[in-house]
Amino acid sequence: MSFHDNGALASLAPRVSPSPARMSSTIKFGVVGYGYWGPNIVRNLQGIENVEIAAVCDKSSTARRRVHKNHPQIYVMTDASEVMTSPEIDAVAIVTPVWTHFELAKQALENGKHIFVEKPFTSNVRQAEELINLAQRKNLKIMVDHTFVFTGAVRKIKQLLHEGLLGKLYYYDSTRVNLGLFQHDINVVWDLAPHDLSILDYVLEQSPEALVATGQKHLNGLEDIAFITLYFPDSVIAHVNVNWLSPVKVRTTLIGGEKKMLVWNDLEADEKIKVYDKGVEMDSREGLYELLVSYRSGDMWSPHLEQAEALRHELTYFVKCITDGSNPFNDGAAGLRIVRMLEASTKSLRKRGALVYL
Repeated sequence: MSFHDNGALASLAPRVSPSPARMSSTIKFGVVGYGYWGPNIVRNLQGIENVEIAAVCDKSSTARRRVHKNHPQIYVMTDASEVMTSPEIDAVAIVTPVWTHFELAKQALENGKHIFVEKPFTSNVRQAEELINLAQRKNLKIMVDHTFVFTGAVRKIKQLLHEGLLGKLYYYDSTRVNLGLFQHDINVVWDLAPHDLSILDYVLEQSPEALVATGQKHLNGLEDIAFITLYFPDSVIAHVNVNWLSPVKVRTTLIGGEKKMLVWNDLEADEKIKVYDKGVEMDSREGLYELLVSYRSGDMWSPHLEQAEALRHELTYFVKCITDGSNPFNDGAAGLRIVRMLEASTKSLRKRGALVYL
């Protein structure tokens, strides 16, 4: 089997200076990484108008064969620097292990490329801040792949909270567990918790004041089960349970408010969100020593959700931001906020659940 390799990309167009101002109506992407998530990135980019995938890069010969089989028209590369330095590429999707994100993203930005980076954004806060500053100096866009905030379910949750349907928010309680996929370079917190942390960041539009994280290592020297509790202003508390050792896959979130309560089961084919008119009311009267407790139990309803694929929506939004110069809400600053929470979680884990202020 033959591949289009390394130097072939240079023949795609005349060589010009790498600058975002150079872009024509077609935005040319390079995709670095074709492992678990990369094929989804490529498939969705191919369906977006005025987008062309100029090259896909992966060090694995198996991955490169998959690209060639699935997309024979796309140039296949082995060296990421070829993608980063090519003047024919406007934007780069970095879909690689987190420990590689900083160097790849920095090289792309230095060469005038907008970047789309798989979550989590970077390995630490310092790296995230450096990339944000670099992008600002070069007037380039950063988007961090927080896919869940583009799902119909999460967008509906944000709408319901914004409209005040649930009333004053009390808690967010998520269980995100399954058997595997074990990672060799990051623990279960850095693997699974970014989903819920990015959802909280999106729907609450505020950062936690402090957090506590506990967990344990069982198999490969990395935490494979963990619990994170986050304390937000106005007495809002969030709890995230992440686990690689569960016998069943569970993706369930409970959100409780003063007026109503919500259950989001992401594994449900239909009715992923159910809103319950249930609650508790407390009353005390003068002369009584005990609180009077009353329970409210009303109807349940399931709102209609947008059915479009979240990743397609997200990548289309990224292309729009590049084209019109707008700043994505899931930008480098959003990625930094999540990395800051992850870094604090790691600090708390190392101190066996010490409270860490953010």
